[in-house]
Amino acid sequence: MAWVKEPPIKGGKTVGCLNCGYKPEIVPLGMRIAVGFGAARLTKNGEVVWEEGNKEFKDCITVAQAEEIAAKDPDNDWRIELYGPLSEAVYQRHNKDKWVLIKTGLGFA
Repeated sequence: MAWVKEPPIKGGKTVGCLNCGYKPEIVPLGMRIAVGFGAARLTKNGEVVWEEGNKEFKDCITVAQAEEIAAKDPDNDWRIELYGPLSEAVYQRHNKDKWVLIKTGLGFA
């Protein structure tokens, strides 16, 4: 499948309010894919592969675990989508162990 690497947001970005936090250009592999209230998911070509749902934080996968899944089928558009109150971020897999910030938004609230 042909897919496009979206350009990264260089240097990352502060999203929403100042308390919502900075979104780095490259997401740390140890970060859990979770927002608590809202939606957090791993997608492949727009289809949901994993989502937070009502899971406890400790039960949410890390970016490293998402990388393990994506590495088995790398020639696809893999994304981590985080949509929460006053904060939205989308990371796209560009290379092994490299998930880059490609979109931010104000989330909801």
